[in-house]
Amino acid sequence: QVQLVESGGGLVQAGGSLRVSCAASGRTFSSYALGWFRQAPGKERDFVAAFSWNGNTDYADSVKGRFTISRDNAKNTVYLQMNSLKPEDTAVYYCAAGSRGTYSYTLARAYDYWGQGTQVTVSS
Repeated sequence: QVQLVESGGGLVQAGGSLRVSCAASGRTFSSYALGWFRQAPGKERDFVAAFSWNGNTDYADSVKGRFTISRDNAKNTVYLQMNSLKPEDTAVYYCAAGSRGTYSYTLARAYDYWGQGTQVTVSS
C-alpha cells in the first residue's frame, strides 16, 4: 500500500554534498521504519541510515558524522543529506519502508516496500 519514489541523485565531486529524497504515497510514514540502503555494482545492498519503528535514528559506521536522515511527515517524504562525499559512496540509493516484524531495521529483509533507486556518483 506504499509507493516510494527516490529523487535527487546525480554527479558530485568528492567532498561535496547531495540530498536525496524519498516521496511516499499511500499510508503515512509514521507507522513504518524508514530506511536508506545503497548498492554498488557487484556489491550487496547495504544499510545506510534509518528511522526505526520507535522513531530513533541509526547510521552505518561508514556514514556517521557525514550523512543525516530527516523526515517531513506532512509531505510523506524522507531525506538523506550527504556531506563530505567520497568515491566509495557511489551507488544506487534506495529508500524503503517496513512494518514492525522480527528483523532488524538494518536488514533489507525487514522492509516491505522499496523505491526504484537513484544513482549517486562521486568523482575523485
